[in-house]
Amino acid sequence: MSANLTEIGEKLLAWYDIHARQLPWRVGPDALRAGFQPDAYEVWLAEIMLQQTTVATVKDYYTRFTQKWPTVQALAAASEDDILKQWAGLGYYSRARNLKKCADTIVSEHGGQFPADLFKLRALPGIGDYTAAAIASIAFGIPAPVVDGNVERVFSRLFTIDTPLPKAKAEIRERVNDVLTKERPGDFAQACMDLGATICTPKKPACMHCPVRLDCTVLGVQDPERFPVKPPKKEKPNRVGAAYVIVNEKGQILLAKRTSTGLLANMTQVPTTDWNSRKDGMTDIGGAPIKNARWMRSGQIEHVFTHFSLTLTVWKTEVAKSQFTPADGQWWAPIATLQGEALPTVMKKVIAHALPDAKLRG
Repeated sequence: MSANLTEIGEKLLAWYDIHARQLPWRVGPDALRAGFQPDAYEVWLAEIMLQQTTVATVKDYYTRFTQKWPTVQALAAASEDDILKQWAGLGYYSRARNLKKCADTIVSEHGGQFPADLFKLRALPGIGDYTAAAIASIAFGIPAPVVDGNVERVFSRLFTIDTPLPKAKAEIRERVNDVLTKERPGDFAQACMDLGATICTPKKPACMHCPVRLDCTVLGVQDPERFPVKPPKKEKPNRVGAAYVIVNEKGQILLAKRTSTGLLANMTQVPTTDWNSRKDGMTDIGGAPIKNARWMRSGQIEHVFTHFSLTLTVWKTEVAKSQFTPADGQWWAPIATLQGEALPTVMKKVIAHALPDAKLRG
């Protein structure tokens, strides 16, 4: 490694020692020096939650999860339904299902301990290259290039990598590996993440406060905001459908469990028409589970998924509980306890639209 690359790593660590963010799952540099060690379970849980989600959103979820399930053994003993209920509103629900699968694997195949091995970590359910590298470096001190969106931005600017993503990922990883400090790989990874989150931001980066500004090949030559270079965005299709909010005289709402495969698998919803990312569903009361009810149109809600946007027409009716028997996979739930159900954000929007007084978080 050249002296210049070594100095970049040292500058990043010196900056991190002063400016490290205090996060519930992080053992900061002062605590590390005092002998405290990161817990692999906590690192893993936080990194899974942080995928496609902001730190501000994750903090409360992480705290609730670790209070309810403080160890991987406790999480493995939980049901998938309970995990989905705690995850509801965080999105990308396959992550929650993989949490359960991974916890089960750790307990059954690794004696309840995360393996201190990059390749064994990569083989666990729901753990990809990034998460495996993050756990290896932060929890076990294994030098591994940890590359998330923040790190891609920092290093594409630092070295003027103008290859568009995702092609640029391999080159960025090589550059991170070149600068990576072998003595403090976990702190180095978190320093890069923090720099991207607080200084080398997507818009209006605070370049004059950057600890490696003198090493940055973009600064003063090109617009940093152009990096990383991204391919043109594909236009998302907009799908439509209907959602049916049915309440009874006892203050209960009809809920249903989604199928075990596909979008929002095993999550809870109100009855809806058959929409998905590839097709529209009916938008009128023709798809309602009760045909002879007095339906009122409550309006529409909008929701954006990764690959498509969705417009749902919301219909509401009231029925006597004795006059309607829920079908298989349906049940009456007290409106007052909806916060404990595994409702994805799109369904929380639907219910809040039809029942403004319902108390729903997220």
